[in-house]
Amino acid sequence: MHTPQPITLASPAMAPGAARDFDFLMGPWRIRNTRLVHRLAGCNDWEMFDATGTAGPLPGGIGNCDDFTPLAWKPGFVGMALRVFSPVTQCWSIYWLDNTTGGLDPATGLLYPPVVGGFDNGVGLFYGTETFEGRPVRVRFEWSQRHSGAPRWEQAFSDDDGATWEVNWVMEFARPVA
Repeated sequence: MHTPQPITLASPAMAPGAARDFDFLMGPWRIRNTRLVHRLAGCNDWEMFDATGTAGPLPGGIGNCDDFTPLAWKPGFVGMALRVFSPVTQCWSIYWLDNTTGGLDPATGLLYPPVVGGFDNGVGLFYGTETFEGRPVRVRFEWSQRHSGAPRWEQAFSDDDGATWEVNWVMEFARPVA
């Protein structure tokens, strides 16, 4: 009697490469936030606050998520980034959810659109469109210093379709001290 041999298929999500782009983020973090007080208003006033977060993988290598809890800013606020990797396009879609909006469009009940992109030469760029104060704006997330042990994330808005960008939020990550 012939015994069939098991078939092993390589999972694209487990293969080295783009699907592992956010491995640097896994685990607990202290997060120093610098946030523009008023966006797209010519404001130069920044607020600073600390937060904690922990990133972990999703099942089957389909992506990852992290939580975001400010220590004093907006008491009770909790956020979460959900990152999903497409083996077909080799791109990441990043969704933001929080306990203020749920990350849901009230008109449709669907998740707000993600920013989409990937890493090139160590820098991650992710772009999308959202509605800010009733008008559409382009959004850019930039991840840098990911292999330094102190990664950096920044968010920028553009109200002129990407001709100019205003950085409005910077997060600097450090591992918690034991």
